[in-house]
Amino acid sequence: MTTEVALSELTAQSCPSCGGNDSAPCLQAPDRFHMRDITYQLVRCSDCSLVWLQDPPKPEQMSEHYGADYHKLITTSGEVDLSQRWRSQRQQVLKMLNKGALLDVGCSSGAFLRSLKDTAIDLYGIEISPEEARRAELGSGARVFAGEILNAKFSPGTFDIITCFHVLEHVHDVVRVLERLTEWLKPGGSLYILVPNIEAAEARIFGSHWYGLELPRHLYHFSPSSLSRLLRSVGLSEVVLRTLPDCYVEKSIRYLVDTMLVASGSPRPSLAASAAIRNIPWRVLRKAFRLGLLWPFRQMAASSGHGAAIEAIFQKPALTS
Repeated sequence: MTTEVALSELTAQSCPSCGGNDSAPCLQAPDRFHMRDITYQLVRCSDCSLVWLQDPPKPEQMSEHYGADYHKLITTSGEVDLSQRWRSQRQQVLKMLNKGALLDVGCSSGAFLRSLKDTAIDLYGIEISPEEARRAELGSGARVFAGEILNAKFSPGTFDIITCFHVLEHVHDVVRVLERLTEWLKPGGSLYILVPNIEAAEARIFGSHWYGLELPRHLYHFSPSSLSRLLRSVGLSEVVLRTLPDCYVEKSIRYLVDTMLVASGSPRPSLAASAAIRNIPWRVLRKAFRLGLLWPFRQMAASSGHGAAIEAIFQKPALTS
């Protein structure tokens, strides 16, 4: 995870992406992961449809909203069944690059970098946690910068591909970060991004209980159109833009149940503090639910452009002779 120093305050009056002044409140929600009471306000730009968190915590306050439980969840999800977890992203990268330099921004413990360890690609990473950066280096052989994105000292035109998986929604100054990543790309190089989709079918179903909101850790919420406009504004051109059959339904249901239990006076531990249920009957029931209901729902949502995540590959212009 990463946080960046903002150039300006994020307000309901000025869109951080297009600078438009026509925006309106669209959703309120608390931090359901930690089950905290403070309510956060999201606003939507009427011009470019970008959604952002109004009055976000300052960068130096963000550590209070992550914590060991959150980082453990993210690290574990990236490392479970490594070959399967990163198969699609690995295949996509190898279609674009057989040999060259790749930078993984927000690389955590280096799970994605490890999936490319057997290739001829020179691997680099950025990770804010020194401990996780060290793990990434040891496990993947990559050279990993430990610190904020904007503090990394890479030369312009260094990388053939920069990957940025579920990171952009966390940074305070998203435009400046994208400008820096574009600067680091070689002419003709590609920026490969994954972010949650605020226009996902499940986001509309669950509203403020949608797990993908992750307030206040997610400062921005993208749709395919708002993400495309933002990437084009920093000089990149579209190669791939689609939604994926990712799914946050189970955790969103958990949030709904938590709300009902709190209302009934019988709260249980937050998702952050809960241990996973591992008994066999639960696993069988969960698998049946995933295959019988979630799998077709995920596929239909993605095929209609309303999958839970956006996959975007945008290219920097090549040099012309």
